[in-house]
Amino acid sequence: MKLTIITINYNNASGLQKTMESVFVQTSHEFEYIVIDGTVLQLPKGEVAGDREVFEHFIKETYETENGFTRCSWLSPFGGVEGGFYSEPDSGIYHAMNKGIRMAKGEYVQFLNSGDFLVTSNVIGTMIATLPDCSIYYGNMLKQLPNGKLYRDTSGQGSITMFTFYKGALNHSPAFIKRSLFEKYGLYDENLKIVSDWKWYLNVVGLHNESVKYTNLDVTVFDMTGISSTNSKLEKHERKLVLAEILPASVLSDYERWTFPIDQMKRINRYWVTRKGFWLVERILFKWEKWFRNKEQLF
Repeated sequence: MKLTIITINYNNASGLQKTMESVFVQTSHEFEYIVIDGTVLQLPKGEVAGDREVFEHFIKETYETENGFTRCSWLSPFGGVEGGFYSEPDSGIYHAMNKGIRMAKGEYVQFLNSGDFLVTSNVIGTMIATLPDCSIYYGNMLKQLPNGKLYRDTSGQGSITMFTFYKGALNHSPAFIKRSLFEKYGLYDENLKIVSDWKWYLNVVGLHNESVKYTNLDVTVFDMTGISSTNSKLEKHERKLVLAEILPASVLSDYERWTFPIDQMKRINRYWVTRKGFWLVERILFKWEKWFRNKEQLF
C-alpha cells in the first residue's frame, strides 16, 4: 500500500461530507482511507448534527473489527476504497492523528482533516505517479477564506532550512509523509494544541535534514476557520515554548536578532533594481569605512 489518507473529525457533518466526497472520487485507488472520529459515531443517529449519517452513507461493507478499529470498504464511483474507522472520545487533534498513524498501513501518510478537501479527482494519482525518492513529498495548498475566496500557498519551494521553520512551516494537508519517520522520530506531541505538526517538522526536517521534494501542483483546499487558523495568540505562545525547548539559547538569540535583517535582504534581492541599488550603497560605505580607518592610522 503506497498511501494512507487520514481524516480527523469532530462534530463537523458538512465538513466531513465535503472531505470524504473528495477522497472517494479519486480515480487512483493506490491508497487506504482512515477516519478517526472524536465522539459522534458512538451517539444515537441524528443526535449530533448529522455526522453519523454522513459517515455511514459512504460505508459499503464492514468486514473486520479489532481493538475498536473497524475495517471496511468505502463506496466510490470507481470501485471500493479500502480502509476503516475508529470512534471514541480523544484528548485533542494530535491524539486523534497519532491513532491514525498507528493504524495506517501505507508507506506514506497524508492528513486531510474534516473540512479540507482534495482539489481534483486525479490529484492523488498524479502525486503517486510522480512520487520521488524522498521522506516528504509536498505540493501546494489552497487556503479558503471565510468569504469563500481562495489563495494559493506555495510554501516549501526552494531550499528548506531552520529559518523556514523559525518564520513559518510546511503545510500539512498537501504533504505525503513517510510513515517510517514517525517510528524513527516519534509521534506528534499531544501536549500541544496547535503547533505539534510544526514541532515535528522542525525536528525531522530542520534539525535532522530529512529530504523534502516539492512539486508545483495544487493538492488540497484548507479550511481557514479551524483552531490553527483562528487562535494566533495560542500559536505564538506554543511556538515560543517549542523553540526554547529545542534550540540552544545562543542559537535562538541569533534567530531572534537576525530574522528581520534576513527578511529585508530577501526582499531587496527579489528585484534587480533594489539589488543593484543596495550593492552600490554597500560599496560606498565599504570605501568610506576603509578610508576612515586608514586616516586614523596616520595619527
